[in-house]
Amino acid sequence: MKQRQLGATGPATSAIGLGCMGMSEFYGQTDDDAALRTLERALALGVSHFDTADTYGLGHNETLLGRFITAGGAARRQRVVLATKFGIVRKAGQYERRIDNSPAYIREACDASLRRLGVDHIDLYYCHRRDPAVPIEDVVGAMGELVQAGKVGAIGLSEVSADTLRRAHAVCPVAAVQSEYSLWSREPEAGMLATCAELGVAFVAYSPLGRAFLTGTVDVGQLADNDFRKHNPRFVGEAQAANQRLVAELTAFAAERGLSNAQVALAWLLNKHPHVVPIPGTRRILYLESNVGAVDIALTPDEIAQLDRLFNPQAVAGARYPEAGLVGIEGR
Repeated sequence: MKQRQLGATGPATSAIGLGCMGMSEFYGQTDDDAALRTLERALALGVSHFDTADTYGLGHNETLLGRFITAGGAARRQRVVLATKFGIVRKAGQYERRIDNSPAYIREACDASLRRLGVDHIDLYYCHRRDPAVPIEDVVGAMGELVQAGKVGAIGLSEVSADTLRRAHAVCPVAAVQSEYSLWSREPEAGMLATCAELGVAFVAYSPLGRAFLTGTVDVGQLADNDFRKHNPRFVGEAQAANQRLVAELTAFAAERGLSNAQVALAWLLNKHPHVVPIPGTRRILYLESNVGAVDIALTPDEIAQLDRLFNPQAVAGARYPEAGLVGIEGR
């Protein structure tokens, strides 16, 4: 697997990572045994970057990854770049959340994540969402103390503004910014990607396949009741129909080249930006293997421009989150 660097302070990692959230909640029925098999296959394919958070499954996702790492012993731990996050506080069965960025909470959350993961350090530790009441200097100051204590290797921020990144980076080097970025979520192009490149910070793109909508395989009418996409503005009503027309054009583009929609969407990210690391999530080995194949796909500048025009942000219908999901996102 090709490698990319997570900033000046982070490790080298596989050019494509694996987002693990869906293995625990938000996307219908889960299956721990199937998830563990997918994690095993990902590592065998050269994926080293595994992304989780303490809020995914209210700790379940970290515990699941801990099982995976422990099963492979010290040798596996050395191969895995483990990323997790703090900051979103929810109650069981609720999507609504509050944000906690207090230094005391950061220290407690880190220790709890270390226990669930069964490791002595976290390779990349993110502030998942921002509480504007807590100065970012205080947030990264507390995170920097975790680095000094050996509990964290490098720090990251998620869904922040370019100004927040600059302020944070001046206090403690930031290895990565993680935010949503895909053909149909282009907000980082307004300045964050350039700021990351200027500061030597990696950009980790979550939901690079538009929560699977861009793959052309999602039947919205068949989504499970506990699949949060049933309430996502882009997946419902007139917005869904408008976005489906965009995906049909993507399907045609991919078919002409003998590729899957997912491979095109991921290759678009990798070819546009050398400092971007997409972390598509999947629970299925078949999709995992297809996604990993995007690492070796070359798109021409003309093809990238064609995709840019097809997914002009003005053509995408609906907000990327319901209102509750926008809590803690800077600039929205």
